[in-house]
Amino acid sequence: MIQPASSLTDRVQSLAFDAHILAAGFVGGEIVIVTTEGAIQIGREAPALRPHDDAILAAKIAGDRLVTGGDDGRVFECRPGEAPKLLGEGTGWVDALALGPDGATAWSIGRQAFTRDARGQRKSLTLTSSARGLAFFPEGYRLAVSQNGFVPLWFPNIAAEPEKLEWKGSHLECEVSPDGRFVLTSMQENQLHGWRLADKGHMRMSGYPAKVRDMSWSHDGLWLATSGAEAAIIWPFAKDGPIGKPPRECGARPARVSKVAFHPKALVLAIGYADGWVLLVRLTDASELLVRAGGDGAAITALAWDHDGRKLIFGAESGAAGLLDLPV
Repeated sequence: MIQPASSLTDRVQSLAFDAHILAAGFVGGEIVIVTTEGAIQIGREAPALRPHDDAILAAKIAGDRLVTGGDDGRVFECRPGEAPKLLGEGTGWVDALALGPDGATAWSIGRQAFTRDARGQRKSLTLTSSARGLAFFPEGYRLAVSQNGFVPLWFPNIAAEPEKLEWKGSHLECEVSPDGRFVLTSMQENQLHGWRLADKGHMRMSGYPAKVRDMSWSHDGLWLATSGAEAAIIWPFAKDGPIGKPPRECGARPARVSKVAFHPKALVLAIGYADGWVLLVRLTDASELLVRAGGDGAAITALAWDHDGRKLIFGAESGAAGLLDLPV
């Protein structure tokens, strides 16, 4: 049980928005909130942007840019003080987004995956089924695409057929490890599947009571935190990965974990829950700090640290949000 002395609730500034919060984070030092109903708030004073015709279905934040994809088939890049920039558009709705090194962007619409580099050059890949998740490798212009039955590893600037990582089932979210040695997907069957690229070894991580909808790597790349249970499930990725190694469970509560976000510089994990709670957990000793005790009870749907790890922003499906400013 968390004691009052282990609380940061008095350092949280409450924020409120009119719709389900899809994404939250920081761009150029400004807070960013994206709602499913199409509003993009950058900073506290500027009016909300609405570049899409209707709903926003996907959003990614990295560095100094925010990229959104809507049910209008359009992809926009937003930066503080600038008008939204159209990166691409197509017929259908945007299923997934990814941001990569050197300003690269990827998105998928139906059975097509697209990339755009910082120079504006676009490439496309025809898939055998709809892409559910996208992830760039940390180095090189290479994209992993999760779909039904396998994950193609695509070099957009090379004409050759993508290498395929095969495993039966429907692959959902996709992640590439920070060192580029592992590719992982969440699956329809309430489990994770992974590949060790050096030898194409398979890694099966099961036992979840629900689908894994969120994943976060530690700053050193040695731990992967996941949602999908009534605790954050954290897998070890030193050396050969988690094969034969049990995961750690942190922040166990009588509510399902909905969001996870590792601190950018320390082994501290922010955990958001389906009942609106937010905790910080330190991996070295499993100590816990309370950030939010339920609020309005709506599930946490967005959770992110700033670049220095001094601020944490969270948002809920009700539109409620909060900003934690940690002491120096």
